[in-house]
Amino acid sequence: MQNITILGSTGSIGCSTLDVIAQHPDRYQVFALVAQKDVAGMLVQCQQFRPKYAVMANSNAATKLQALLKEIGCSTEVLTGKQAQAEVATASEVDTVMAAIVGAAGLLPTLAAVSAGKKVLLANKEALVMSGALFMQEVARAGATLLPIDSEHNAIFQCLPPTDSDSLFSAGIRKILLTASGGPFRNFSLDELQHVTPEQACNHPNWSMGRKISVDSATLMNKGLEFIEACWLFSASPEQIDVVIHPQSIIHSMVDYVDGSVLAQLGNPDMRTPIAHALAWPGRITSGVSPLDLAKIGQLDFEAPNEGRFPCLKLAKQAVQTGGTAMAILNAANEVAVDAFLDNRLKFMGIAQVNETVLDKIPCKAADSLEHVLEADRIARECAQQIVYASNK
Repeated sequence: MQNITILGSTGSIGCSTLDVIAQHPDRYQVFALVAQKDVAGMLVQCQQFRPKYAVMANSNAATKLQALLKEIGCSTEVLTGKQAQAEVATASEVDTVMAAIVGAAGLLPTLAAVSAGKKVLLANKEALVMSGALFMQEVARAGATLLPIDSEHNAIFQCLPPTDSDSLFSAGIRKILLTASGGPFRNFSLDELQHVTPEQACNHPNWSMGRKISVDSATLMNKGLEFIEACWLFSASPEQIDVVIHPQSIIHSMVDYVDGSVLAQLGNPDMRTPIAHALAWPGRITSGVSPLDLAKIGQLDFEAPNEGRFPCLKLAKQAVQTGGTAMAILNAANEVAVDAFLDNRLKFMGIAQVNETVLDKIPCKAADSLEHVLEADRIARECAQQIVYASNK
C-alpha cells in the first residue's frame, strides 16, 4: 500500500491520478490533497478518498472547505499556505508525491518532496525549467526517484535502454525525438493567428487539459518547455533533441539509436497511461484507457515545426542555449503573457512578443541558488506586466 500526496489534485492531472488510484484501492491510499482555491472540487475529492489532510493555497478557500467538511462529518484536516504544502509532500508517511501544480507555484513543494527523498511523479515541468541544475543535483543528493509524467517524457523514459552510464548518449542513443500535436492552429496563416480567441486556444484537438497548458500548446511554448525539461531529465544537449509535429498524438515520443533503430511509445491520448505507468513502475497496472486501434486510426502523419509562425519554440531553444536564469525568465514572462491573453488583455501573437522582449531586456545570471532563480522569476514577471500594461494604453 503506497501513501500518496497529490499536489494540484483538482486540476486535470490530479483528477486523472485519482481516477487511476480509485481503480486500485488495494495498492494506493491518498494521504493528502493540495489545491489552490477549488473548494467544490476538493470537497468531492475529500468525500471520496478521505485523505488525512487537504491543503488549500487560498486561506479563504481553506476556511470554506473546513466548514463544509464539518457539515458532512468528514475528518480530513484542512491546512493552508506554502509551508503546509511542503509538509504534506515531505511527511514520513508519504511514499509518493504527484507534482501537478501548474506553473512556478509548483516549484517549492516539488523541490521539498525531492529533498525528502520521495518517489516524485513530475507533471510540473516548470520546476525543471526554472531550476534544472539545482533540481537534478538535489534528486541525486537526496536519492529521490524522479519519474516523468508528461506523456512525451514518459514515452522517452519507456524507450530508454537499461544503463548505469552517466550519459545515455554513450549507451547507443543518437537522438531524442520529441513529438508535438501542433495544437489547434498548426495550419493557420499569420493573419489568422492575429485573431485567435482564448476560447479557440483552449480547445485542443486531442487532449483535455487546463486553460494555461492549452494556450501553451497552441503557441508551442508547451513544447518549448518540454524541450528544456528533456534536456535536464535525460542529460541531453539541445542538439541531441529534435521536435517533430505529429497531429494524431498517438506516438508520444521516440528514441533514435545509432544502429538505425527508432523505438516509439504509442497509446491513445489519455494522461492516465503515463500516470499509471509511473505509479506502478517498474510494474504495470490497468489505467482505464481503451486499447489502441491502429487500423481505426488509419495513418500517422509527421512534419517539421514552423518556428516562424510559432516563435515560442525557438525562444525556448534560445533560453536553454543561454543557460543560467534565462529559462526561469522565459517561463515567468510566459505565465504573465498567457494570463493576460486569457483575460483578453493581450493578443495571441502578443504572447511570443512579450516573451521575446523580456528575454532581451533582463540580463541572464548564473542559476546557482534557489534565491537567484526566484529573483529572476520576480523581475521577469514585473517586466512582463509592464509590457502588457503598456500595450493596453
